[in-house]
Amino acid sequence: MIQVNHLSVSYKSKNKEVKALENINFTADSHDICAIIGPSGCGKSTLLNVLSGIIKEYEGQVLLNGEELNPHLHKIGFIPQNFGLLPWKTVEENCLLSFKIKREKVTNETLNKMNEMMKTLNIDALNKRYPSELSGGQKQRVSMVRSFLMQPDLLLMDEAFSALDAIIKEEAQQLFLDVWSESKINTFFVTHSIDEALYMGKKIMVLSNNPGQIVKIIDNPLFHLTDYRNHSDYPHLYAHLKQLIKKGWIEES
Repeated sequence: MIQVNHLSVSYKSKNKEVKALENINFTADSHDICAIIGPSGCGKSTLLNVLSGIIKEYEGQVLLNGEELNPHLHKIGFIPQNFGLLPWKTVEENCLLSFKIKREKVTNETLNKMNEMMKTLNIDALNKRYPSELSGGQKQRVSMVRSFLMQPDLLLMDEAFSALDAIIKEEAQQLFLDVWSESKINTFFVTHSIDEALYMGKKIMVLSNNPGQIVKIIDNPLFHLTDYRNHSDYPHLYAHLKQLIKKGWIEES
């Protein structure tokens, strides 16, 4: 479970202090997958960087399973927009990279699980190839295997599907949710796509214009529905989210 209490983040720009996030409060259950969406510059990536441990200077409190979030103690998986694969390592080596970084032993159980996931994602024949020999969709799948293989306490994604074309993107989103459903790791992902948020977000967090504040957190009834675009709630939810993002204002409760 993630608990964020009174989180505010500021940074210095041209000798003045700029507030990126202000008084962020929310709780996400261990089995939640939460889409973070909002206007450009609203602090979406800043929030992700706090949750990853990259940003350490902030006001407030961030707890993971009741403890102060600490990337040295907690396992935090991250899938960036460019997939984050090392070009000089093979697919298999990239998948096992987090174990090397954490200096953890790679057991036969780990190798078997990796092979099983690669078969599920149809990249098992690519394990000796290098990233330069892979398509964008294949790189995405390798990044997914690496992240899920480490069994993270928290998984973060920063526009991880935006570099893919429309058809490959939909397939990658579905494959991700299929793999996620087996482990249901607490996941947060930043997106600019309302459609992606409605398909992949069990919860959808809308941030306001800078400084970023929570406009609303929506429990999404369309989550992981294959025909979500044909659901009667889709037009209303899409229009509602678009309005919230466009205006960037805080709703009165």
